Amino acid sequence: MNPIKKTITLADGREITLETGKLAKQADGAVELRMGGTMLLATVVSAKEAGEGVDFMPLQVEYKEKFSSAGRFPGGFLKREGRASDYEILTARLVDRVLRPLFPDNYHADTFVNITMYSSDGVDMPDALAGLAASAAIAVSDIPFNGPISEVRVARIDGEFVINPTFEQLEKADMELMVGATYDNIMMVEGEMNEVSEADLLAALKAAHDAIKEQCKAQMELAEAVGATVKREYCHETNDEELRKDVHDKCYDKAYAIAKAGSADKHWRQESFDAICQEYIDSLPEEERDEKTPLVKRYYHDVEKEAVRRCILDEGIRLDGRKTTEIRPIWCEVDYLSGPHGSSIFTRGETQSLSTVTLGTKLDEKILDDVLNQGRERFLLHYNFPPFSTGEAKPVRGVGRREIGHGNLAHRALKRMFPDDFPYVCRVVSDILESNGSSSMATVCAGTLALLDAGVKMKRPVSGIAMGLITDTASPKYAILSDILGDEDHLGDMDFKVTGTRQGITATQMDIKCDGLSYEILERALNQARDGRLHILDIIEQTIPAPREDYKPHVPRIVTMTIPKELIGAVIGPGGKIIQGIQEESGATVSIDEIDEGGYIEIAATSKESMDKAVAMINAIVELPEEGKTYTGNVRSILDFGAFVEFMPNRDGLLHISEISWDRIPDMEASGIKEGDTLQVKLIEIDKKTGKYRLSMRALLPKPEGYVERERQPREPRGDRGPRRNDRGPRREGGNREPRGDREPRGERHNHQDKPEA
Repeated sequence: MNPIKKTITLADGREITLETGKLAKQADGAVELRMGGTMLLATVVSAKEAGEGVDFMPLQVEYKEKFSSAGRFPGGFLKREGRASDYEILTARLVDRVLRPLFPDNYHADTFVNITMYSSDGVDMPDALAGLAASAAIAVSDIPFNGPISEVRVARIDGEFVINPTFEQLEKADMELMVGATYDNIMMVEGEMNEVSEADLLAALKAAHDAIKEQCKAQMELAEAVGATVKREYCHETNDEELRKDVHDKCYDKAYAIAKAGSADKHWRQESFDAICQEYIDSLPEEERDEKTPLVKRYYHDVEKEAVRRCILDEGIRLDGRKTTEIRPIWCEVDYLSGPHGSSIFTRGETQSLSTVTLGTKLDEKILDDVLNQGRERFLLHYNFPPFSTGEAKPVRGVGRREIGHGNLAHRALKRMFPDDFPYVCRVVSDILESNGSSSMATVCAGTLALLDAGVKMKRPVSGIAMGLITDTASPKYAILSDILGDEDHLGDMDFKVTGTRQGITATQMDIKCDGLSYEILERALNQARDGRLHILDIIEQTIPAPREDYKPHVPRIVTMTIPKELIGAVIGPGGKIIQGIQEESGATVSIDEIDEGGYIEIAATSKESMDKAVAMINAIVELPEEGKTYTGNVRSILDFGAFVEFMPNRDGLLHISEISWDRIPDMEASGIKEGDTLQVKLIEIDKKTGKYRLSMRALLPKPEGYVERERQPREPRGDRGPRRNDRGPRREGGNREPRGDREPRGERHNHQDKPEA
C-alpha cells in the first residue's frame, strides 16, 4: 500500500499530519502522527480469536516516550528506558478510557494499542495527540470499533479557549481539560481549574468537542482512502436465546424485589442477588449444569442490571434506599494519629479514607525526570487501595494503574488550593480502608481535613462528590444520582466526579458509557454535584473550621533567607565543607539553591536551639563586617607584632600588639594570647583600598584614668629629608626589609636603660 496522508489544521494555523502505509506495516493498523517537531507512532494488533472462557474486552493501551526523542539519555545505571512513568501511565489511561466502551460488547479478542513518541521539539504536548493517533491506527485496521474518537486538551488563557496549547501557553492557563469524544458524543473528561463555574466548564467542553469533530472527519476520510471501512468478521460468543429468555422470565421479578428493598447493607444485597442466580443454576438438569452455568451468569448479570436501572427510573428507589439527590451519612475526625504531622478519618457510607500529612524540607522534594518534564514537586499525594477495602482475599502487589489515576485526580483537586508561599514540602497519603463508591472523592475530603489538621493554610477547603446517571434508551427518562455506590457506577451510564470549593470547581473526571448525552443533562449533573459538594463542605468545616494556628510540636520548623549570589560559595564551602559543618554542629538541615534574587537558603530543625544556632552560623558567614561592631573571634596565628584573629567566618583581622591593652606590652609572649584562644574584639578600621581589617581589644576596656595617648609626629616629606637610614639591617631582595624575626628585637634596640650615662 502506498503511504496515504491527511492533514488537520487547528484554529491557530498549526497542522497535524496523519500518515499510514509507511511504518510498521505488519501491525493490523499503524499511523504516524506529526505536529511540528513531535512524532508519534501508534500501532494496534488484535488477535483473531478470543481466549477460551473470556467474556470481556481484554484491551491494553501503552504509551511510551523515548528519551532519544528529545536528545536525552535516560537516568539510572542501565541508561535505557525502564518501567512506565506516572505520566506515561496517566496518558495511557486517558486513551484507554475513551477506546474501551466503543468496542462491540461481544468482541473479546486480546487487543494491544501502543503509542510511542519518537521525536519531540519540546513545544507541543504529545499526550493531547495520543488519543488521535491510537484511534487513527484502529480506523485504518479491520478491527471492529464504534469510532473514530479523538482527544484534545482545551485551556483557557486570558479568557480565550485554546485547543492543544503548547507547554509555554499552558503555564498561563487558569483552566485545563483533556476531552475525549466521538463525532457525536463526549466520552471522557479530566482536568483541573482555578475554581471555575459550572457554566465555564460546559463552555470548555463545547469548544473541545467542536475541534474533535474535525479530527474525527479526517480519520473517516483516511479509513476510506485506505479501504478499511469493512471490518473483520468474528464470533466470540455462543448464545442461547431460549436460555436467555428463561433466565429473564424466572429471575427478573426476584432481582427487582431485592433492588426495591433499598437495603444499605452491601453484603446482604450481593448475597441476595447471587442467591437468585444460584437458585436458577441449581434448577438446571445436572447433566446441563456445567455447560450452561457460564451463560446463565452472563444473562443474569443483564437481568440484574435491568432490574436495578428500572427500579431507579420507575420507582425513584436506589439500591440502598436513598433518594437520587441524597448523600450517605458522613462522619469524620482529625488528629486521629499522634505520629504524623496531620491526620484524619473521612467516612461516607461504606467508603472510608485514613489520610496523613507529612511536612518536610527541600531535601524531600520529588525530582521529576521525564522525557519532556524535568523539575521538582513540593506537593505530593499518594493513594493506596488495598484489597481488604472491598473484602477481597488478595495480596497487595504494589501500586497499580488505578491507584495512580485516582491519586492524580485527588492531587489535581487539592494542589491549586495549596498555599503558594508554603515553606514545607508536603506529602498527603490516603489509605482506603473501606470502599463502596468514589474512594478518590473520599481522598479529597480526607486530604483537606488532614492538611488543616497539620496547620497548612489552604486557600479554601475542598470537597468532592461522584455523580451517576441512569438513562432509558426507549424514552427520554433519566435519573442523575448523587454520591453513587460501586454497583451504581458499574451498572450506570456515567461516572462524573467533581471537586471544588465554595467558589468553584478545582478538578473533574468523567467517563460516559452511553450515547447521546446532552449538555442539558451535563448541566443538571453539575448543578446537583455543586449542592452535594457544599453539603460535604459544611460537615468538613464543622469538624475543623480553620487550619491549626500553629504546627504540632514535632513538625520541623523552617526558616528561609536570601543571600547575595557572591556569598553562596562562602556558605557551601570547598566540597560542601562549611554547610556540612553547620549541619553537624547545629543539628539542623540546611539546603541552598541559586535563584534570580541570589541564594535561597532553607533551614529546618526540630528545636529552637538548633534552629537559632544554624541561623547564627549562616548570618555570621553572610554578614558584612561593620566598623565599630564587637565580634567574638578565634586566634589563628601569632606574630611578633600582633595576632591574626578570625572574627567572622573566612575573615581575618590584625590585632596589633598596641591594641591589646592600654598598658604597654613588650612582646606577644607577655600578652598571654595563644593560638586557638577566643577573644572579644572590636573592628576599628576597614582599609578602603586593601579591604584589610584592624581589630582592637583595648577599645572594649575602660581607658585608665590620666592616660595620655602618645602623639605621633608627622614625617617630613622624603624630598626634604636626607637619605633613608640604613641601620635597621640589610634589605631583602626586591627592596623589602628582612623579616623581623631575623633582626634584633625591638625591645632590646630601644632599651634606654642600657645607654651609658651622659
